[in-house]
Amino acid sequence: MNPKSLFLLAVGVCLPFLGLADSQFTVEKSDRAVTFKIDGELFTEYVLGGEGNKPYFWPVIGPDGKAMTRAYPMKDVPGEKQDHPHHRSFYFGHQFINNIDTWHELATLKEKAKGDEQKLAASLKILGKTEVSKIQRAESLGDHAILETSNVYRDSEGKPMLEDDRTFTLRVDPATGARLIDVVLTFRGTEETVTLSDAKDAGFSIRVAHSICVEAKEGGRIATSEGKFDGEAWGTRAKWCDFNGPIDGKTMGVAILNHPSSFRYPTPWHARTYGLFTANPFGLKSVAKEETDGAVVLKKGESFTLRYRVIFHRGDEKAADIEKAFTAYAAEPPAAK
Repeated sequence: MNPKSLFLLAVGVCLPFLGLADSQFTVEKSDRAVTFKIDGELFTEYVLGGEGNKPYFWPVIGPDGKAMTRAYPMKDVPGEKQDHPHHRSFYFGHQFINNIDTWHELATLKEKAKGDEQKLAASLKILGKTEVSKIQRAESLGDHAILETSNVYRDSEGKPMLEDDRTFTLRVDPATGARLIDVVLTFRGTEETVTLSDAKDAGFSIRVAHSICVEAKEGGRIATSEGKFDGEAWGTRAKWCDFNGPIDGKTMGVAILNHPSSFRYPTPWHARTYGLFTANPFGLKSVAKEETDGAVVLKKGESFTLRYRVIFHRGDEKAADIEKAFTAYAAEPPAAK
C-alpha cells in the first residue's frame, strides 16, 4: 500500500475518535411543525396543531430508519390497527382538567357517539384543547437539539385553565445508535385553582408501532423494571417500561424511563397490550388501584414537574440494557425547569 493510501486509511480510522463522526442535528421551523433531522435524515416532527387538539411528535424514526410509533390517524398504513384516533403517536393529555377533556378529540367523540347527535353535543361541551402559546427555543447545538415550548390548556369556550412549559432534548447515543428524547414538563397554576383529576386516561403517552404491540401477535411484548410483562404490567408502578418486538423484520423497542425527581416517582403505568403506554402519576386509584386519590389541585403560582427519558432502541429491553440506561439517567441531576 502506498503512503498516500496509508494516510487516508489512518484518517478514516481516527475520525470517529476525533468526534467528527458524531451525529449532527438540524432544526427547521414552520407554522405547522418543528422538524428535527439527524445528518440530513428525518428523526421526528413536533406537530403544533392541525386536526387534533394537542401538539404531538410524529413521525418518529428510530435506528435503521424504523418508524417507531403508529401512523394512524395522521396516515393510513396497511396492517395498522385503527382505533383511538386521539392516540397521536407521542403526546401528553388529561381527560379531566376541571372536568374538561384534553385527552380525547373530535374524531374520537364522533366515533363514540355512533351518530347520536345529542351524545356528541354533550361530549363537545366538555372537550378542551392544549395549545402551543409560544415556541421559546428550537435549535440545534450540533450533536443534540432542544425544543422549548409554553402551552395553555383551554376549556370548550376557549378559557385558560392551566399552563405548562415543555423542554425536549433530542440526541443520539454514540455507543448504541439509540435515539433519545429527554422530556421535562412543568405544570403551572395560572388561575385561582385548577384540578387535574385521578383519571385512567391521563399522562405522558406513546402509541407504539402496531407490529410491536402484544395483540399484533408478531412477537411484541411489554416489560417493566419490576419484572412485569405484557398484561400484568398494567397499573403497576415501575422505574421504566419498554415495548419491543419486530418492526420490518428487526427487533426494535421503545422505552420510557421515569427520573427519580419526577412527580410521584415511580409512576403507575397505563400500559396496554394493544400498543399504548402512558406514564400516569394522576391515576393512583383509577390505574394503580391505591387507596389515595391521585387528583392534583394547583393554586395560582404553584407547580409540579414530570421528567422522562424516551429511548428508541435496537433489540429488546435486555439487549438494549434499559436497566443500565436507567441507572445512568437516574444519576443525572434533574434537568432545569
